[in-house]
Amino acid sequence: MDTLFSVLGGMGLLFLLAVGVLAGWIASLLNGGRHKLRYIAMGVVGALIFPLLLAVLGATVVAAGGLVLLVLSALVGAAILLVIAKLVFD
Repeated sequence: MDTLFSVLGGMGLLFLLAVGVLAGWIASLLNGGRHKLRYIAMGVVGALIFPLLLAVLGATVVAAGGLVLLVLSALVGAAILLVIAKLVFD
């Protein structure tokens, strides 16, 4: 877990936030532009939580893979949470 935080740094956190905002914005567009802030918030939460969850579960490849794998895992996390949000809220 410490390795992930040392790899993340400030720039990595900004990348995760950007991935989450972008994923949420795209999801709101695909949903007809409704609930834009809700989807952006869900995208950000998913993008932040999923890489941390992988690190807790022992997936050291996220920390060792650098920024590219971190952003990809954030994108997967945002997509999963956005699908769940769509099922719950719509």
